Amino acid sequence: MKKVLLLTAFLFVASLGFSQYKWDFGAHIGAANYLGEIGGKEKTRRGFILDMKLSQTRTALGGFARYKLNPDIYLRANVGWYRVSGADSLSTNPGRAGRNLSFRNDLFEATITGQYVFYNIADLGRSYRYQNDMKAYVFTGIGTLYHSPHAKYNGEWVALQPLHTEGQGVDPNAPEPYSKITMVLPAGAGIFFTIGKKLRVGWEFNWRTTFTDYLDDASTVYTDPANLPNETAVALANRNDELTYVEGSNLPSPKSYDPGTKRGDPKHNDSYLSTGFNVSYVIKGTSKFAHSKYNSFFGKKFKGRTIRAKF
Repeated sequence: MKKVLLLTAFLFVASLGFSQYKWDFGAHIGAANYLGEIGGKEKTRRGFILDMKLSQTRTALGGFARYKLNPDIYLRANVGWYRVSGADSLSTNPGRAGRNLSFRNDLFEATITGQYVFYNIADLGRSYRYQNDMKAYVFTGIGTLYHSPHAKYNGEWVALQPLHTEGQGVDPNAPEPYSKITMVLPAGAGIFFTIGKKLRVGWEFNWRTTFTDYLDDASTVYTDPANLPNETAVALANRNDELTYVEGSNLPSPKSYDPGTKRGDPKHNDSYLSTGFNVSYVIKGTSKFAHSKYNSFFGKKFKGRTIRAKF
């Protein structure tokens, strides 16, 4: 993981050394959601947006620096905060509703992405001044993510990772505790308009594949409560007993949530997405390399041969 962080930092710093093309710096705001074990619809876990609950959409904020390598390729460094959440109480799947888990997670992300422009209108409005343009692009990249899932209990948000809710690190049959830092692979598409060569406004859709199944703190099976460190961990590991069963209910028997039974789906990692608008300001400049090369011909370093006129 340290190597990924170093790579991300290196790519960003290296790009700062060359600015003979246009830079733009900006911010984005929008909405975020996630796909994982908790919540969902009537079926078992499904991929992409098929299992997403729109009611659990939350806020996305961030900033970025984008560098124009050539007319069709851009390199962008991005940092962002994304809140995601989920609740089994919203699901129409009886097994999920009976499990009754819920969570909230604040995701802090840093990524480097490459953008490829596949459609370009170089002169919007046909003014022949080429002040305004439009570009549509696709992108992918790599990044790092810090996360810490929480659950609401007795009116407070409690961090779940230290509680080892599935016996991580305390049950010999369970995996090791999961890390709060993981890799992400962003991919998506967007569009932006450049206005007066200085201002850019755009929209983007970004889906991240992660290397963790614990954005929601659920992945494997229920552990024996005797393995858990305290009463809070016991209460949040299995929340089925918070439900009131009524006659005719289609909820599974409480025994369906005994130790060793399914709590999550370890075959699929969690993912999250964001969509929203971005605004940036374009800065022009030349690199030190360009200055050192061309100043010798056109700048102060160049001294042309002086010929005095004679009459």
